[in-house]
Formats: sequence, structure tokens, C-alpha cells
Amino acid sequence: MKVNNDLKRLQDKISESKLSALEPFTNQAKFVGVGQGRFLTPREELSKISRNYTANNTFGDLIEIGNKNDLDKSLYKILYDQLEKLKPWRKGPFSLFGIHIDSEWKCHMKWARLIKQIRPLAGKRILDVGSGNGYFGFRMLEAGANLVIGLEPHLPYLSQFWAIKLFLPQTDNYVLPYRLEDVTTSSYCFDTVFSMGVIYHRRSPIDHILQLKKCLAPTGQLILETLFVDGPTGFCLMPRKNYARMNNVWFIPSRGTLEQWLARCGFNNINVLDTSTTTTLEQRKTKWMPFDSLGEGLDRSNNALTIEGYPSPRRIIIVASLNG
Repeated sequence: MKVNNDLKRLQDKISESKLSALEPFTNQAKFVGVGQGRFLTPREELSKISRNYTANNTFGDLIEIGNKNDLDKSLYKILYDQLEKLKPWRKGPFSLFGIHIDSEWKCHMKWARLIKQIRPLAGKRILDVGSGNGYFGFRMLEAGANLVIGLEPHLPYLSQFWAIKLFLPQTDNYVLPYRLEDVTTSSYCFDTVFSMGVIYHRRSPIDHILQLKKCLAPTGQLILETLFVDGPTGFCLMPRKNYARMNNVWFIPSRGTLEQWLARCGFNNINVLDTSTTTTLEQRKTKWMPFDSLGEGLDRSNNALTIEGYPSPRRIIIVASLNG
């Protein structure tokens, strides 16, 4: 399923702007060449629906597209079957034509912790690193953003986004199939840069911060969300192997260490907006994400610890900018 109309709309948004260096990454041949374009396969069946219906949509805690009454039984079954094939749904929730996707994460809880404390997003051009299926990008549009560009190299999450995008062709939220390090061969001037739930998966957190810096306008704001642990400045937990059964967690800093990382990389106005303990109210196994989740990563006799004996997940939201 071609995405040339979507990419052309994105190209028009970034051409002749300080984001124009992204244009090569919006080339259709390069775009569909990632993973041989397999992440676009679900669009083939779903296009039977999108060609026939212009869906009403509402962006809020629930990203809601269309109503059940919009589809006949045959199209409803096609949609349901395709959405099921796209499991696991990590971020959400979504509702597509009455099909409620109860995702692993109740992402509206995280959004509520930050949206009233960051700079207004109205009219802003935003980069969302590790965007997954684009849930937060839709929330950014709800807040008035002019453009959201997500980066997500994990192809199953890309499939989810581009399936949803079929029903929202005039919506300026886009997810590109690249890593941050792929695109930061150039510099950009995004007004706001989000990196949420990414840095602890990076083998070099300092490089990650420097790459985020290359994407931010001099007057822009960085929103960084990550796991953190108690400890003095300079302290960082590096799991021996797994953390809460995850084998891709490398560094979990203390609050002071995270602030020091940002300062050493040239950021100013470093402020902590929120700290929270992640519970199974916010992250859990569901019908739409039937695999192990947070509950399986915690010590059953003491949920203050992971099954490996480390402190259980706590998260911090921190903002920073480049100008004093």
C-alpha cells in the first residue's frame, strides 16, 4: 500500500523550513525499503474500509476514530481481524469503529503528569523519539501542535501507526521507520523534542542526549522521561542481565545523575516535573497485549522489588532547554 500522499503532505510541511534536512527520509523508495515495506502490509486489507468511510475522530485520553455503526458486519470483521493481527498493542488506548483496544500502557496517565507543566504545544513542530504507534503524537495534536514527527524503528509498532493513519489522512502526525542516530547526521530545529521511555534502552545515554540536542531549536524544550533510582549524583544502576525481566535495559540513573548528564551535554533550565512509581494500574497484561508485563516482572512477595531483586520501576519526567 503506497503512502505517497502522506509523505507528500509531510514533505510540503517541512520543505523550505529548518526541518528540510529530513526530506531524504521522506522519500517513498527509502521509506518503503525499510524492512522491505512489510510494516505497511495491514494497510492493504484496511484500505477497503478507508476508501469507503471518512471517519470522525476525537483525540483525548482515548484516541477514537469512527463509530461501530459506520461499518457493516463484513467490514467490521475485516477491521477486527487485522487489528488482532497487529498485537501486541503497547501504547493506547484506541477505539477504531467501536473496537476498543485496551493497550498494555494507560498512556493518558503519563500524559496527564506532564501536559500542564511543559511549554504550550500550540503551533509547535515536535519530534517524538521512540513514538511507538503514535498515541502521544495524537495527544500533541490535541494540544495544538502544528506537526508531529515520530521516530520508531520497531516494525510492529510502525504497522499499528500506519494502519491507524489510513483513517486520518489529513492529520499531521507521522511516524518514520528510523532510529534517532539515523537522522542526526544533520541538525534540525524542532520546537519541542520528546524522548519518553527510550534512554534506558540505549547503550550510550550520553550519545542519546547529544543526538536529542542536535534536533532541538535554540529556544526549544526537551522533555525526557525515563526510569530512575535513588542514589547520589554520579550513581547509576546497570542491571547484571535483566531488569523487571527486560533484557534491553542498560543504565538507570539517579535523579542527580540524570541532571548532571543533561548539564554536561550543554542543557540549562533543568527541572524535574514529576516522579512516580509504576504500578499494574498503569501497565499490565490485557486482551490486546497478552504477554508478560509489569506484574510478571515484580517480586510476588515484595512488589517494591523486581524479580531480579532491583528496586521496582519508578519514572521521572524532566525538562531542559539550550538557552539560559
